Amino acid sequence: MNSLVEGFATGYACLSARADLLDRINVFPVADNDTGANLRITLAPLRCCGPDRAVTAARLIRGATGNSGNIAAPFFHELVQASGLDDLPVRVAAGRAQAWRAVAEPRGGTMLSVFDALAEILDRTPLTTSGCVTILATLRETVLATTETLADLRQAGVVDAGALGMYVFFDGFLRTLAGDEAASPSLFTLFPGRLAVAGGFSVPSNDGRCVDAVIRPVAGQRITAQTMDGLGDSVVLVPGAAEVKLHIHTTEPQRLHDRLTGLGEVINWHDESLQQPQGAMAGGDRTGSLHIMTDAAGSLPRHLARDLAITLLDSYIVTGDVARPESLCDPETIYALMRQGHKVTTAQASRAERHACYQSVCEQFGTTLYLCVGSVYTGNYATALAWKEEQDPQGCLQVLDTGAASGRLAVIALLTGRRAGHADSAAEVRVVARRLLDLAQEYIFVDCLQYLVAGGRVSRAKGFIGDLLHMKPVISPTAGGVRKVGTVRNQKAQLAFALAKVRTRLDSGKKALLLLQYTDNKIWVEETVCPQMQSALPEAEILVVPLSLTSGVHLGPGAWSLAFAQDD
Repeated sequence: MNSLVEGFATGYACLSARADLLDRINVFPVADNDTGANLRITLAPLRCCGPDRAVTAARLIRGATGNSGNIAAPFFHELVQASGLDDLPVRVAAGRAQAWRAVAEPRGGTMLSVFDALAEILDRTPLTTSGCVTILATLRETVLATTETLADLRQAGVVDAGALGMYVFFDGFLRTLAGDEAASPSLFTLFPGRLAVAGGFSVPSNDGRCVDAVIRPVAGQRITAQTMDGLGDSVVLVPGAAEVKLHIHTTEPQRLHDRLTGLGEVINWHDESLQQPQGAMAGGDRTGSLHIMTDAAGSLPRHLARDLAITLLDSYIVTGDVARPESLCDPETIYALMRQGHKVTTAQASRAERHACYQSVCEQFGTTLYLCVGSVYTGNYATALAWKEEQDPQGCLQVLDTGAASGRLAVIALLTGRRAGHADSAAEVRVVARRLLDLAQEYIFVDCLQYLVAGGRVSRAKGFIGDLLHMKPVISPTAGGVRKVGTVRNQKAQLAFALAKVRTRLDSGKKALLLLQYTDNKIWVEETVCPQMQSALPEAEILVVPLSLTSGVHLGPGAWSLAFAQDD
């Protein structure tokens, strides 16, 4: 038998690897394309549970995001505090009760039904290898039944995304605890015809906002579901000792905020649109000769990756005791924390999570080209090759060491992804990708050396002298590592350096792709750098995107970057 800590980590890895699939089939309670993302954020504390499970339990509630996350959090708040295998049935039953209690209008046919089924079957089934098979078969039937339980799912022809997410988690969790090392069957075998939204399904427009808030009520004030009457729907309330966690969908966020302010102190507030991104549900169904995967360590935003059906493999950004997938972080928040002196670091996805991601893309898309961040920067290339040797006898995953990171990797992935959508053969796509390794270039402009010093990438003496002299290095990520290619004194000189490079290396009469990447200086990059680049290269396509947080955390606020390629 393996430990609960190992089980939680494996369950999270399995869930994280299939989060994009969950997003694509998310149609209930609203089709907002975020069930997988919200579960990844909410359950991230399970990646590496500390010795104090009560602390992990509190992190789950505090970090819960979205409808699915806020329903899952109270369940896992109980489960993560299990003292051992014998304690699981009691904790599952308690978590099930907490999850049902949190939802103002609970519905069967959701993850709540999975919690019900798990509580019932676990109470009478030993967690042996054969018992694990029985439990998972029961959960599978529960998930399959969601399609007919809810009208929206029936019309879309899919299972409930949250319910499927729980199945995926418990598949990894229970198999690990039971010591079952057999490979899990493909989800497409287990749920045939239920993992893609029907072509005729129409997603209604939605001008509502998804709100997550934490309120500290005034003395004697109770906040209940009835308190929210008339303010929205999809209400989930998780009370704590001194605070209340609220999730709600509303068309009147300001009215809601005013009401909550009258009940106590709103100590955290986040709201975002419920309108589904254009083409989000079709993102994984795009046909092409070859599926493309790359690392989120490249400056490729989620919306651009989704448009080209590119899978992103995340690293994690760690702030204090909170770790969040890189592509699901808010850069403004991260850089504000850094300027305030908070320690922010990065961490790679676990080996299990990376392996689960490779398995997932091969199951979903078949032959996949993994444009891997340069092997000199991370161990992802070696990890992918090791998985291929052990688990990929058919050669489904093709791994290319790009030697690139940040914007240079994004340019390679973008142009390769575009070609993959209409190429005649996979070989053609691979030729394009390899050619881009030589064509794509990047220049990164560092504003202050203190963050490179803090990360050990520059000595304290050099950092002190450089800042004292107001020297700003220009660096370029190459296959052999990061090279220093220049030094300038100020922002004006940075821009002049960048303009000189594009004028020297690019033909102004030909089409080129330029990626301008910002940290906390978006306005300057958009309003100053971009127009001058466009004037220098009228035919160029210029995209302004956030700098990869993996790079940004080490380079620090004020950094920016220029990456480009020109290819007929």
